[in-house]
Amino acid sequence: MQHRPAKRGSLGFLVGLCAVAISAGLGIQAASAQDATATAVTSAKPQSTSTKGMYYVDFRARTAASYGHAFVWYGRSGQRQIEVAGLHPATESVIPYIIGHVLPVLAETGKSYGDLDEEYLTASYRVYMDEAQAKEVFAYIKHLQATSPVWNAATWNCVAFIQAIASHMGLRVPGNHLLYPEDWVNRLRQLNGGRRYMSQPMAQAPAPQAPAVAARKPAAPARQVVEAAPRT
Repeated sequence: MQHRPAKRGSLGFLVGLCAVAISAGLGIQAASAQDATATAVTSAKPQSTSTKGMYYVDFRARTAASYGHAFVWYGRSGQRQIEVAGLHPATESVIPYIIGHVLPVLAETGKSYGDLDEEYLTASYRVYMDEAQAKEVFAYIKHLQATSPVWNAATWNCVAFIQAIASHMGLRVPGNHLLYPEDWVNRLRQLNGGRRYMSQPMAQAPAPQAPAVAARKPAAPARQVVEAAPRT
């Protein structure tokens, strides 16, 4: 599922199907105590008055034919080349996407349709860092991509994927990865006081990893459906 963009406010037929799947087997988790009790966060002192030559990770949300999609841009400020990382089903067929609300389905972790189009953007929070920090963070992003072979709407979805990146960077994160992507990114900015730079030194607390289910191949029925689905 490439999370093709749609106009804001229009969820369409797919959302109805997904809502049925969710109401049948999934419940929205309550926000953690960290999210419920979080207060204003003091902004970190900027390392520089200019972002020129700095590196960044940009947490982004955009419209899609369902709930929306969350992903990150990362790279060096001032350069046109943009790296994209985000978790989504590895097909444009709606069937694996629906199955993914119950069982894990095969995933891709790179760019999807609409990720580079500003017209679909609904929220963005960019954090700058120096070269040493960027080297470590970018390596973690690539590691996360390499160790996330499946997608599941309830346990390891696009929001959970970028939440792991934010946690690794030492940012305070919302306690609920089942928020709409736009709401999650805006909440991330609020929890961190809108600060533009990573703390120095970078937090060393272990970051969340993909759940154990992501290390296994999907159940045979789901895998067969994904492989049989034609690409458009």
